[in-house]
Formats: sequence, C-alpha cells, structure tokens
Amino acid sequence: MDAVGGSCYSLNIVENAKRIREEKEREDKFNETLGSCGSLSRYESKTFKNLLPQMLASSAAALFHVVVGISLAYSAILLPQLDSEDSDLKITKDQGAWIASVITITIPVSGMTCGFLMDSVGRLNTIKLAMVPAVAGWIVIATSRSVTMMIIGRIITGFAAAWGTSPAMVYITEIARADMRGSLMSFAPAYTSLGVVLAYFQGWMLNWRTVAWVCNVYALVPFVLVMFIPESPAWLVAKGRNEQAKKALVWFNKYQPLIQNGNQTFAQLQFEYLVKEHEEKEKSRLNSGGLSAKIKEFFKPTGYKPLLILLGLFVFQQFSGIYITLFYSITFFKEVGSDMDPYFASILIGGVRFFMSIVNTYMLKTFCRRTLIIGGSAGMAVCMFVSGLYTYWIKEGVTTLNWVPVVAILLYVVTSMVGLLSIPWTMTAELFPIEIRGVAHSIVYSSAYFIMFLSIQSYNSLIDAFSGVAGLQWFFGVTSLAGLVYAYILLPEAHGIKLADIQEYFMYNNVYIGGIKTKKSLQKQNKEQKEELMKNNV
Repeated sequence: MDAVGGSCYSLNIVENAKRIREEKEREDKFNETLGSCGSLSRYESKTFKNLLPQMLASSAAALFHVVVGISLAYSAILLPQLDSEDSDLKITKDQGAWIASVITITIPVSGMTCGFLMDSVGRLNTIKLAMVPAVAGWIVIATSRSVTMMIIGRIITGFAAAWGTSPAMVYITEIARADMRGSLMSFAPAYTSLGVVLAYFQGWMLNWRTVAWVCNVYALVPFVLVMFIPESPAWLVAKGRNEQAKKALVWFNKYQPLIQNGNQTFAQLQFEYLVKEHEEKEKSRLNSGGLSAKIKEFFKPTGYKPLLILLGLFVFQQFSGIYITLFYSITFFKEVGSDMDPYFASILIGGVRFFMSIVNTYMLKTFCRRTLIIGGSAGMAVCMFVSGLYTYWIKEGVTTLNWVPVVAILLYVVTSMVGLLSIPWTMTAELFPIEIRGVAHSIVYSSAYFIMFLSIQSYNSLIDAFSGVAGLQWFFGVTSLAGLVYAYILLPEAHGIKLADIQEYFMYNNVYIGGIKTKKSLQKQNKEQKEELMKNNV
C-alpha cells in the first residue's frame, strides 16, 4: 500500500470510528429517553385535541372508499334499469352477471400494481393517481353504448378501487396512534357503507348514466383533500426524505406538549424512533433469506393451516349471500314479494350497514372473534330461513305479511356485520406469522375476491337451481349454519392472544374443540406415557 493510500485508509478508520461512536451515543440517548418500555405511548398526550390531526388526515385519506362503495353497489341500480322496456342498452342475464361481478376480479389484479405504486410514489400520491382511472371508468360507463364498453368501464373503476383504498389503509396504519389505529381505520368501512347508501339513493332518483357522471365528483373530492395533509412520515423516512418527515411529524403532533423538561418535542422523539425502526427493518430484510425462505414458511403448520382455514371461511362468507344481496339488492327485493319500494328497502339496508360499520369498531375491540362469528352466523341463518319461508308463503298466497322478509333481511345484515362479513378480513392480519404476513395477506385477499367473483357470477344459476329466491334464501341460511359449524370446529381465537401463542396452536392442533394442545402439555403427556411404559415393563 502506498503512502497516499495508507493515509486515506487510516483517515477512513478514524472517520468510521467517530461515526460509529456518534451513532452509539445517539442510540444510547434515544434508548434512555424512550425508557425500558420500548414504546412512545407513555410520552404521548391522549386528549381529543392531540388526536385531531390524525383524525382529519385519516378521514381525508379514506374518503375514496365512498367511490368504492358506489362502485360495488352500482350494479344493483344499473341492472334493473337495463332490464326495463325503455332501456337504450339491452342485456341478457349472463351479461348482467358479468357487469356485476367483473369489478371483483379486477381488484386483486390491480392490487399488485398498487403495492408498487404506493412504495414508489407514496401513499397519498397513489390515492391522487386513483382519480385518473376512476374518472375514466365512470365516463366510459356513462357513455356506454354496448355491454363491452360497460364491462371495460367496470374494469377500469376496479383499478381505481384498489389504488384509492389500499394506500389509505397503509397510510392510516402508519400515522395512527397505536391504541386508536382500529378506530381510525373504521373510517374505511364506514365510508364504503356510505357509498352504498348514496348509490341506492341516486339510483332511486336518477338514471344510471346520470349517476355515473355524478360519481366523477366523488372521485375528485379525495384528490383535492389529500393535498392538505402530509405524507406518511414512515414512508418519507424509508425514502431518506428526513426533512419532509420531520415537518410531517410536527403537523401530526402540533398539539403534543414538550417532554424531557421541555428539551425535546414528541415529534423529534418519534422521528428518532422511525429512523431506528427503519434501520432495524432493513437489517431484518437483508437477513430474511428471500423468497425461498418465505415459501418454506408456507409448508409449516403455522403457514398452511391459517391459510386453508381462512380460505374456507371466505367460501362460507361469500355463499351465505352477504355480497350477493349487495350487488343485486334492487332485483333481490323485487323478488322477495314485499310491497316496500325495492330502492327504499335497499337504502334502508345500506343505512343499517353504515350504522353497523361504526358499531362494529366497538364490537371487535370488546368481544372474542369466535363469539362474534358463531353468534353472527346463527343470526344470519335464522333470518334467512324466516325470510325465505315468508317469501314462499307470499308467492303462494298463504300470508299478506309482506313486510316480514324486509325486516328479516334487515336483521340479517345486522348479524352479518358483526360476524361473517368483517372478521375474516381482519383475521388475515392476526393469524399469520410476521415472516409471511404480507405475502399471506395478499394471497388470501386475492383469493377472497376471486371467490366473491364466483358467488356474484353464480346468482342467476343459484336462482334457477333452487327454484326461485325463496329457495336461494334457504341456501344462504344453510351456508350460514355450515359456516357456524366450520368456525366452531376449526377457527382459533385471536382476540387478545399473543402471536406466539397463535403460532403454537397451529403447530400442535388441528381443531379448536376437545382441548388445546401446547408444547408443554405434549411434553408432559409424553413423559407420563414413558413412565407408564416403564412401570408396565417392570
């Protein structure tokens, strides 16, 4: 090594040693500030005023869910108008099924591009970009002169649905206070339910083309509002945009009091926490073993068991009628034989969905998952059996109590919202180990939408197979009961349970009933068996 090279080498050693020492001092100071609890929560003031910026940001980011709710319910108002005699666009039943269901098969496909976009350009910028396919899709629908154009428009709005919703959920997860994350994320289902109500109400008053034009306004509102809130600090730190991250944290914590005797703000402390967290994630990513290691995890009981259980649960969810009654609401209510206006009945049901989406936040925080899903499935079964029975009697002229099916379906929606509708989606984040949670969530999420596509696509076939809507409702009731039995036998409890305990359950158990085996209990059992064997040999 020459003299110049040797000097540079020595200088690099000194500089590296100095940098490492400074980082160590910074880390020690941070850990001392953070305390042994390893959490920022004890320094965070939890008044309503301090939470207000997070609430405003979450409500703005999640607003695109209104557009998604309208997109999902749009087929319910579209198909009856297309079936009318004065319609300028004629369709067959099979074409109607494709118009209704195609959006559900589009969402998981577009979700793949969404993941790339939100990591590349940011959470809020992806929500802004969602406006482009949303507006384009609704214009294509509004100007459709053929079934092909209509289906293309629905596909484009499916891309918008994924681009506008997934980034919002990630954004809220990253900015929300830990104890308020679930409550703030409830903006999403509440907005979706509101969109469903708006779709039914507009379909009652307006032509389907006019509704499509109006939907462009709903797509523009979130585009404008997200301009007034800061990007996710976690994403900004991950991209090395530290100054922007600091400004964002100051905005989110503008009402937080000073800590450490007034020497440091909560925003500064949170910035240091995010930087350290990002460094640890990078180290973990480099040591994760890549794709092959993730694939191996799926062949372990902790990978394939929750995957199969959740896929089965989604089959019962979809074929119990929850989404079929949403996509074909107007048509469905016309068939049950009620005197109530089907549009008004649908608005009423949509209003209940909206209300229950808010109540459900409390339910999920308070009650066990198994209790909710078993109780909810039982309620769904009873309501569908009653509604189907009265639908049959009305058509046979046995009774004039035409209001009973509507009330029964109303109660069916209430019981579905607390159980089989919401819980399978939330459990995708609760049952899988952290090593494969992201990949597993994507697999289950995509599979669930594919199953939804099959269920919505099969509506007319099911009507024919069960000789009318009364038989279809009894099928929904039987499926709900089957889902109850399935959950009772196979579904483990996840509410308030540590991830390590859930993983241990999947390692040593196949069913939830008959006593839960643990590593300790099996070791004890083996020890007892060996002792018994030794006694017999003696």
